[in-house]
Amino acid sequence: MGKYRLTKLNNKLHVISELNDINNELIPLKEMADRELASIYGLTGMVYTPHLDAYMQVSINKAAILACLKRQKILPLSEVELISTALDCLHKRAKNNAIVEYKGKKYQRQFSPFKLSKSGKSVQKWAKFWLLQLSDETIDPYWDSQVREIWPTYFLIRAIDL
Repeated sequence: MGKYRLTKLNNKLHVISELNDINNELIPLKEMADRELASIYGLTGMVYTPHLDAYMQVSINKAAILACLKRQKILPLSEVELISTALDCLHKRAKNNAIVEYKGKKYQRQFSPFKLSKSGKSVQKWAKFWLLQLSDETIDPYWDSQVREIWPTYFLIRAIDL
């Protein structure tokens, strides 16, 4: 699964118009990727997923543009980023599915496989993120979509170094 080009931090500065362009590029790709994902639901083994792959590549590029614009202070850090940073500092040793309270809201710690061994049998690195729990103990879908937009690489499993 190491076919996604991860944009390394570079000196090129981005502008808001690039973010608008990439958002327009994502809309049809998301629709095709969702249809593709629905069609392969339940299948096992290696499945050819060109639309899902294209969507993930554009999502990674968008995340790089967003990060650059935030480093330049053109865009502010999102609530998800601010709260996640605070929770990481306060709860460094939180386990998977641990629930903590912060400013009257409950957050659940999640781990996702980030990097696999060469054999693909064990996880070498885990992605860590926080999800907001609603009062009915479900995950807030808006918060979840923000996490996936900010850190799309957390939801790719790779057997290669970044």
